[in-house]
Amino acid sequence: MKAWKDYQEKNKERFLNELLDLLRIPSISARSEHKADMTKCAEAVKQSLLQAGADKATIYPTEGHPVVYAEKIIDPSKPTVLVYGHYDVQPADPLELWHSGPFDPIIKDGKIFARGSADDKGQFYMHVKALETMVNTGTMLTNVKFIIEGEEEVGSPNLAKFVTTHKDLLKADVILISDTAMISLEHPSIDVGVRGLSYIQVEVTGPNRDLHSGVYGGAVANPITILAKMIASCHDENNHITIPGFYDDVVEATTAERKLMAAAPFDEKEYKADLGIKELWGEKGYTTNERTGIRPTLELNGIWGGYTGEGSKTVLPSRATAKISARLVPNQPSAKITEKLLKYFQDIAPAGVTVKAEEHHGGEPYMTPIDSKAYQSAAKAIKATFGKDPVPVRGGGSIPICSLFEKELGIKIVFMGFGLDSDNLHSPNEKYDIANFYKGIETIPYFHQYFAE
Repeated sequence: MKAWKDYQEKNKERFLNELLDLLRIPSISARSEHKADMTKCAEAVKQSLLQAGADKATIYPTEGHPVVYAEKIIDPSKPTVLVYGHYDVQPADPLELWHSGPFDPIIKDGKIFARGSADDKGQFYMHVKALETMVNTGTMLTNVKFIIEGEEEVGSPNLAKFVTTHKDLLKADVILISDTAMISLEHPSIDVGVRGLSYIQVEVTGPNRDLHSGVYGGAVANPITILAKMIASCHDENNHITIPGFYDDVVEATTAERKLMAAAPFDEKEYKADLGIKELWGEKGYTTNERTGIRPTLELNGIWGGYTGEGSKTVLPSRATAKISARLVPNQPSAKITEKLLKYFQDIAPAGVTVKAEEHHGGEPYMTPIDSKAYQSAAKAIKATFGKDPVPVRGGGSIPICSLFEKELGIKIVFMGFGLDSDNLHSPNEKYDIANFYKGIETIPYFHQYFAE
């Protein structure tokens, strides 16, 4: 619609500057020292929604970080779209690998470099600006509600309680989420599913103190060596996960679905060049896109123990620790997989060490039916602004609250992500293409138009 495009073109510099201001707030939910920043960011989100035209916006405290709720109700008889996003971000470590300050956003080669630029401030902010566009051009066709939380990056521990106690407030006909990626602006796609998550921590303890590696080495089990062997045992020679029962509930993708995935453009040479690797790695019998979408995985996210400072210290450490996560596919319950992971590390612990394994957080996989009105509205919106039909793909990441929303609110979710897999999510030098940011703002109003029809 020309009115939308004219308004957005006139205000695009302001849209971008507002996002940059939001990115300057270090809203790291995992770090207690950033509690004040979390409150500041929630207030900034509230104000941005009011300025965009929301009838009301409220900050709801939780036992952790607050939730921001807002709404614009034009007619209770019209369809209601609930937009979900999160204002919290991952820690910026390791800081030395950033080319610029993680909370001092810079623009280079048409990209915004900052923590949270793509995950998820830049993406949920597209919806704020889409709301402003529709309000100021008199083209609102749906009611719009927003729930922007501050704990997604730590597993949304308090969101379930908020949702279950505010069902009437959150009542809607569809949930719209932009916290995923598309293949590219040349090859638009829509995620039809995200994987679940099981996250644990394993601690191996040997002697009651750090020991001299010359005096005691060879006579006492080294916790780092033991932990490394335990982790290495989790995959076989085909990179198949060896944990008993891990694949029991996996729903295998159909031949038709695998064929559809194979139609998505993928340049292996370019993929490897972007990552700076010579060869790909993964479960035998599956393509790269299948390994990152339809198959479950087990990854080591962090490991430490002993002396890691400058220079050398010949020590046999008392303790070694690892953080381990599994990405799950449909029909794999996170609680069940977590139980299997914890049991596995306890069962394989050799004599001479003590193993402590505990859960961090988890979430369920989620699938969107592509024959739903909501998905079709998203596909039509993409075609309206990109000029081509989007490819349905499975996302590799996890959004733990999806199954909770459907269970408690009884409505389906549609993913309209405008990021790219190469945006360095959770890594140094996270970025978001300005073109993708603007394209999202341009496309989202069309979803509301088509969903209202």
